[in-house]
Amino acid sequence: MAQQTTAGRRYLRAFVSGFFVAVPVTVTVLDRFAYVARVEGASMQPFFNPEGGSKSDIVLLNRWSVRNYQVQRGDIVSIVSPKNPQQKIIKRVIGLEGDFIRTLGYKNQYVRVPDGHFWIEGDHHGHSLDSNSFGPATWTSSSCHR
Repeated sequence: MAQQTTAGRRYLRAFVSGFFVAVPVTVTVLDRFAYVARVEGASMQPFFNPEGGSKSDIVLLNRWSVRNYQVQRGDIVSIVSPKNPQQKIIKRVIGLEGDFIRTLGYKNQYVRVPDGHFWIEGDHHGHSLDSNSFGPATWTSSSCHR
């Protein structure tokens, strides 16, 4: 009986010490390298949420690429919404700094993407809050999915 109690304590001690190591490591990974996000709404249809309705897709977003300015055209990014800073929006990168973009209803028909910015659009044009609504997006508070 004493051996079972000792073994049980060892297992409990191993679990607790593993827990206190795993939590900070997980938080660091999610803060520095990647995180999971839910794609809701119709703005990225048909690539994400093809059925629409109440279903939503899940993506793993890469924070490392954004921090190192390694975002490419076609990547999916998440940025803080310019209309609601409490919300993040997920869009596709259409243009990088220095590119000339033909816009879809922005104040100018053609826009040069300024340094430190990129142009993002939803896949479902007309159902998306994107650069055509608010202009070029900045690198800050962005994460990327390839």
